Amino acid sequence: MPTPRTRVTCTFTFEAAHRLAWHPGKCRNLHGHSYRLDVSVEGPLDANGVVLDFDTLQDVVRTEVIDVWDHRDLNEVLDNPTAELLAHRAWELLSAAGLVLAGLRLWETADSWVDLAPTAGA
Repeated sequence: MPTPRTRVTCTFTFEAAHRLAWHPGKCRNLHGHSYRLDVSVEGPLDANGVVLDFDTLQDVVRTEVIDVWDHRDLNEVLDNPTAELLAHRAWELLSAAGLVLAGLRLWETADSWVDLAPTAGA
């Protein structure tokens, strides 16, 4: 019987504001969101029966993204802080911190999100 892939995900929340100067609607004005960030890693179980300790995953994500973006004007983080570009930036930061990501989902609202996944063969 084949061994199943194991994926571990932690969820985080942060509050932040942004404005999209190019947007023709109300998003052109400064406004805020209650963001949710889901970060997943995947791999074989180690000798302790874990892919990556939840505490380790949480510490890296909090240090690299949440503590930096929470209660911030995201236009100070990126020139054009769309949900898509924020998700890509989070991926870059977490990858640079040593996480091998299996997926990342950034929720801008309760019913709107961006999904990122590794490129095949990467």
